[in-house]
Amino acid sequence: MEQKRGKLLVIGFGPGAFEHITDRARRAIEESEVIIGYNTYVDLIRGLLTTQEIVRTSMTEEVSRAQEAVRQAYMGRTVAVISSGDAGVYGMAGLIYEVLIEKKWNAEEGVEVEVIPGISSINSCAALLGAPIMHDACTISLSDHLTPWDTIAKRVEAAAAADFVIALYNPRSGRRTRQIAETQRILLEHRSADTPVGLVKSAYRDRQQVVLTTLADMLEHEIGMLTTVIIGNSSTVVYDGLMITPRGYQRKYTLDSEEQRLRPSERLQVAAEPWSLSAKEEAGERGEAKSVQLDFPASASYSSAKSSGPLEAAMEALQILEAKGIVSGDYAGSKSARAAAANPFVLFEVGVAPGIANKKFTARQMASLAEIAGEQGEMEYTPHHQVILRIPGGDPKRVVAELKAEKLLVFPVGDVAQIKACDFCNLEKDGSIPVAEELNRVISGLKTPKELKIGFNGCGMACYGAVLEDIGIVYRKGAYDLFLGGKTIGRGAHPAQPVAEGIEADQIVDTVERIFLEYTDKAFPGERFHKFFKRAGKVAGFRHQEQAIVAVADAVCGD
Repeated sequence: MEQKRGKLLVIGFGPGAFEHITDRARRAIEESEVIIGYNTYVDLIRGLLTTQEIVRTSMTEEVSRAQEAVRQAYMGRTVAVISSGDAGVYGMAGLIYEVLIEKKWNAEEGVEVEVIPGISSINSCAALLGAPIMHDACTISLSDHLTPWDTIAKRVEAAAAADFVIALYNPRSGRRTRQIAETQRILLEHRSADTPVGLVKSAYRDRQQVVLTTLADMLEHEIGMLTTVIIGNSSTVVYDGLMITPRGYQRKYTLDSEEQRLRPSERLQVAAEPWSLSAKEEAGERGEAKSVQLDFPASASYSSAKSSGPLEAAMEALQILEAKGIVSGDYAGSKSARAAAANPFVLFEVGVAPGIANKKFTARQMASLAEIAGEQGEMEYTPHHQVILRIPGGDPKRVVAELKAEKLLVFPVGDVAQIKACDFCNLEKDGSIPVAEELNRVISGLKTPKELKIGFNGCGMACYGAVLEDIGIVYRKGAYDLFLGGKTIGRGAHPAQPVAEGIEADQIVDTVERIFLEYTDKAFPGERFHKFFKRAGKVAGFRHQEQAIVAVADAVCGD
């Protein structure tokens, strides 16, 4: 007797709610003799099961599920392999085919295979958030159990640079905690901190949670394996609690009026689409490529004939954007840097101060700074008791030596620790200056996950605002009070928490150093100290205390 031909039904049943399971998926489950799936997935569809044999396994046993499904199908049985979402999007479909390939399977003679689509997480979560996927989008899984992290990071970088809306799958688990923080760091290099972000946990299930936040604040909310993170692009907006990405209709249509400026017959003409490839080509044929105004810089392959390579094409695009006011002229090769005598694509920057306590530059020091900066360099005043010196093509060793020769302190710039001391009442209250200088010697300039400001005030007046910084130190009654976790910027700014009083002079430097080392060792990349303090709950023995949330009313534009 000839054996019955087996069949594999690879089913995506959507987010989990019965009303979102397709009719074909329901019928496929009904006609199956065996149901194979992850424990949670079996539980989600239990209401659809009747007399089928159930094979359920735990997480990380995907290969054994696929192998068992293929084995049973080769025995002539109809086997359903179930996945939530869509079986072809991080589901079981690909693995089933890989196992079949190892068995030299072919579609004509081997077991029958049918992949039944379902609603993927990117779609179900987008529906709960509003309409964030209205333009070009991509999905990226942050799980590096099977894919090298370097590969994932490159994909995040590319998607961020290309302004894709991004859906992050598998963002965090009990063991994988740093990947989402590193992803946030990469994204913040390309996108505004205010970029809308949607966090959806267990979409259309009993414990559904929907949170609308920003790229800067996303890590302050719960994110786990059941969460899908959707990150908007540069045009995504939030309106009435909804996350919306415009498709681009406003370029050609009037959305607030029934009367349109373009007739239907005109809307697809090249003249109505000056940003299109056809418009670019037509302008090039007429020798007028420069007249076409693009929303984004053209890639190297679209550059004008006079460009001899990718570098020239990139610089040409930057110059177009600079002329339109979209970028400033601070990039290498801009008008402000084009005449640099040395390598114009290297910008050396360094922080400069006359001292930790001393805030006064001498006339000679200022003249020297101007001379070192030269015609192409610049000096920027900052509120952090430093002047930032930027020199295109500067020789770092020479510049630092010249600055130190003028008795100026030199500091690295960026994600480093910085001591922000007061002027000790014009150096008159000098009892704690040696401690401030020792802190500077021990910690200042060392690499940190995010810039770390350590405020230091020489008396109880604390008039330089040390208690607002990441770490605040106030000298009072011969000892030191310690404050942790201040937030100086944003509408949710708040002072640091007082965590200790009366620390002796011979202990304060060691205490701050312990806090610094724990932060640099355990914080996520790009995680500010106040967020780390709150997440960790305790740093160097000092406990974080939840503070009352101050209600901040939405400001009218211009307020």
